[in-house]
Amino acid sequence: MSNPLNTATYLLSAHTPRQLPEDGGFEVAFAGRSNAGKSSALNALVNHNRLARVSKTPGRTQQLVFFQVQPERYLVDLPGYGYAKVPQDLQAHWQAFIDRYFRTREALRGLVVVMDIRHPLKDYDRQMLGYAVQRGLPAHALLTKADKLGRGQQGNALQAVKKELFSAFGDTVSVQTFSAESKQGVDEARMVVGNWLELS
Repeated sequence: MSNPLNTATYLLSAHTPRQLPEDGGFEVAFAGRSNAGKSSALNALVNHNRLARVSKTPGRTQQLVFFQVQPERYLVDLPGYGYAKVPQDLQAHWQAFIDRYFRTREALRGLVVVMDIRHPLKDYDRQMLGYAVQRGLPAHALLTKADKLGRGQQGNALQAVKKELFSAFGDTVSVQTFSAESKQGVDEARMVVGNWLELS
């Protein structure tokens, strides 16, 4: 199966709204708590081992990182936290910046929330899904590190998350199991993101 995302390259990092690229084209944002496996998931989707670490400067996760797939087609890596390690004023800055990004960004076409299948639906995950649903945007939950569980446990975890998401958000949030390690679910996730970006 061909990979429409494998042309992704690092474009820029934004710490304030002023630094965001022009609000045009299509964007898909990726969110996930620290250590949920977001970088690994992004790298698996684009099929580059180090794409999500290209801009590895101190505090990289404290910026919105844009990767260009095609002209006017972008993947956006949102900061993963770890709120406990972030000073209060920086937390407030991020809260305001991301809130504004979700409320006003016309180019945003969908949100992928990356969660460790063994610890899904933490407060941060629900908050990010809530942002998307409030905006009327589709959201997709990736239950990563699925290779750490047996098939039966994966199925049980998937059903439990589906049930909880449906009761909270109706059918606006889709969900799947995923493993960057074994490549389980990679094609399915690529298809979701590619459709949102309307990649030909």
